[in-house]
Amino acid sequence: MFKSLEHVIEAGIFASRWMLLPLYVGMVVAQVIFAVLFASEFFHVWHAFFAEGKGFGSDALVANVLVSILEMLDIIMVANLVVIVVIGGYATFVSKLDLHGHADRPAWLDHIDPGTLKTKLAGALVSISGIHLLQTFNDLSKPGYVLNNSLIAWQVGIHVAFIATTVLLAWSDLVFERKVKAAHDNERDRNAAH
Repeated sequence: MFKSLEHVIEAGIFASRWMLLPLYVGMVVAQVIFAVLFASEFFHVWHAFFAEGKGFGSDALVANVLVSILEMLDIIMVANLVVIVVIGGYATFVSKLDLHGHADRPAWLDHIDPGTLKTKLAGALVSISGIHLLQTFNDLSKPGYVLNNSLIAWQVGIHVAFIATTVLLAWSDLVFERKVKAAHDNERDRNAAH
């Protein structure tokens, strides 16, 4: 009796992973919102470049286009982060994706695990932080810009913290993979010796 109850409880706990599905679907909807934001920003750049008639050589136009491009890159990096979380998280925690033979199947799906997913997320955060830092440095050249050393220091500090975290995550993942491989090799050698 207790064994069957234990089996039911374990099956229920394992099935609870499907509660993540609405979260991943919500993130797919968020991707649509990011696509609309990107299109809006692209239209803004297009309008500034062609409709305002300021010409190709205007310094103000170049600065505005640069800021807009950095904002579009920011949107792209966040969207990439969402894709990594949705596809990687779903494949790791909910259900395997049946994409074998699909021409567009991402190669990184073969190597995704929670450690790799964390490292990819951290790398994406470093990129996003770098884009924000570039925007701040670009603002320094604008006329009338009031230098805020505290803001710049915080942004640089956060960026460095993201870099350090990413390096530590990648290093710990590498150490873990080496230990698993060594254990697997030792087991294989023991089996071959018998």
